[in-house]
Amino acid sequence: MPLTEHLTELRRRIFISLVSVLLIFLVSFNFSAEIFGTLTLPLKAEMKLTLTTPYVQFTEKPSTPLVFLAPAEAFWMHFKVAFMAALILSLPVIFLQFWKFISPGLLPKEKKYFLPFLFFAILLFTVGAVFCFVVVLPFAMTFLLGYKTAQMTPMLSVGSYIDFCLKFIFAFGAIFELPLIIIFLTRFGIVTPAVLARNRKYAILAAFIIAAVLTPTPDAFNQTLMAVPIFLLYEVGILLSRIMFRRESSRG
Repeated sequence: MPLTEHLTELRRRIFISLVSVLLIFLVSFNFSAEIFGTLTLPLKAEMKLTLTTPYVQFTEKPSTPLVFLAPAEAFWMHFKVAFMAALILSLPVIFLQFWKFISPGLLPKEKKYFLPFLFFAILLFTVGAVFCFVVVLPFAMTFLLGYKTAQMTPMLSVGSYIDFCLKFIFAFGAIFELPLIIIFLTRFGIVTPAVLARNRKYAILAAFIIAAVLTPTPDAFNQTLMAVPIFLLYEVGILLSRIMFRRESSRG
């Protein structure tokens, strides 16, 4: 198609995506209080591992009060959580529009790989977000609110808390895409498992740099909470790339 037709088609796909986000936002805003209540769970409970059954336990802890420091802060909190919920629930529509825009220019072989890639991208993002919400956030809040605070009473701004949670959740969702990215690069011959294994030391450095950029706070504790999973996911990516590399070699 000519460039003008490409731009027209792109505008159409973006418009449909934005309309879907807007419509879902109008619904999710009515449930913003319930969404907010769910996001406060890391303040109320934490996961503990034991050597006896049940091996995973969720225990209640004293809840930290949330306050708002500006007249509009509570309203914008509800607006923000409703928008994030709408954005997540609209992902199938957004990805469908993206697929419809690029599919005419893909070869049949490329189309065959794109849909599984898209499915696992959504799956890994969801796993990363859930892992952050269930494991990382309760542990981080317990540590940060209890670290040398015997003479202080924690009182969190609701806006700051929601920003902290959403940034952490989206950041973990993003870093859980790392094995898929490594598999993609291996599949198209951009990297090999041997190259990935030789560069582990650089991967560790990159993990802490990425964690420093993505974490919403500058402290080393939260950066470590993110850097360690990044490196572990890098190792998983190496393992999966070796399996794929061996299969491709055997076929060749």
